[in-house]
Amino acid sequence: MRQMLLGLTALATFAAVGQAAADVNIYTTREPGLIQPLIDSFTKTTGVTVNTVFLKDGLAERVATEGESSPADILMAVDAGNLVDLVEKGVTQPIDSQVLKDAVPAQLRDENDHWFGLSYRARVIYAAKDLDISTFNYEDLSDPKWKGKVCIRSGQHPYNTALFASHIVHHGAEATETWLAGLKANLARKAAGGDRDGARDILGGICDVAVANSYYVGLMRSGKGGEEQVKWGEAIKVILPTFRDGGTQVNISGAAVAKHAPNKDDAVKFLEYLVSDEAQEIYAKANYEYPVKAGVAADPIVASFGELIVDKASLSEIVKHRKTASELVDKVGFDS
Repeated sequence: MRQMLLGLTALATFAAVGQAAADVNIYTTREPGLIQPLIDSFTKTTGVTVNTVFLKDGLAERVATEGESSPADILMAVDAGNLVDLVEKGVTQPIDSQVLKDAVPAQLRDENDHWFGLSYRARVIYAAKDLDISTFNYEDLSDPKWKGKVCIRSGQHPYNTALFASHIVHHGAEATETWLAGLKANLARKAAGGDRDGARDILGGICDVAVANSYYVGLMRSGKGGEEQVKWGEAIKVILPTFRDGGTQVNISGAAVAKHAPNKDDAVKFLEYLVSDEAQEIYAKANYEYPVKAGVAADPIVASFGELIVDKASLSEIVKHRKTASELVDKVGFDS
């Protein structure tokens, strides 16, 4: 009865916004405004109505509790870890789509086809414009030559635990602990704030380099973050770092089809549309993310960073090491 009531409540949510019965219902932790241009384009092209329910958190728990009565067709989230959590909660189903497999590189999708990356961002280095460097390895962040010169947000933030877990994949837990201790010793200030604060603090002379996501540069330089942030974005240059034995660490925004999706066929059709050239171009412009499909151009601001060589480590494998990465953050007192 509880599951039935929750399912009816969710259906009422769609009706309450004045929409007809949905052809595709999306539960998403991603701000609806970021995907609305894609929804509008899809509906215009296909005539299929798409409705969204925004959930700040608790996506997997919500769908699991609704059970078979859930109206959710598509589950959208940012960060591969969140998509893996959906699979582990048993609220997704495999998607048999050659269109998705052809468009999405293997390391950016679930090995059993439960979720697919739709766009991605790189974990990059912001550097002071006058700093005489053009290349960087993630391993260099622990080099004593950067003592007192590095800014980064909390080590427990998912953006960083994903990076640290990637280091574990490449070098093992013991080496990662040593690396994290060295990185902590190089911090110019406490690990805190957001990624854009790194650019601000480089402008303010607090640090020389910062670890941050690529798409924030687009948000700053475009003026979408406000006039002050334009100055932050213009004060830095972006370096695409790599692991010494690999490429640049990335993370995704992606989606899965819900286990009890009432409109599965249209849900798959929508996901296939999201990896079309048209939709990937919209993704690139809407939030300055990299298109997941090869051959689709990134926004000019992002393209100016240079050629991105995506690390070959599977996101599914990286996610397995999140817990260890988090434990190591606490063990070295990274955030203290």
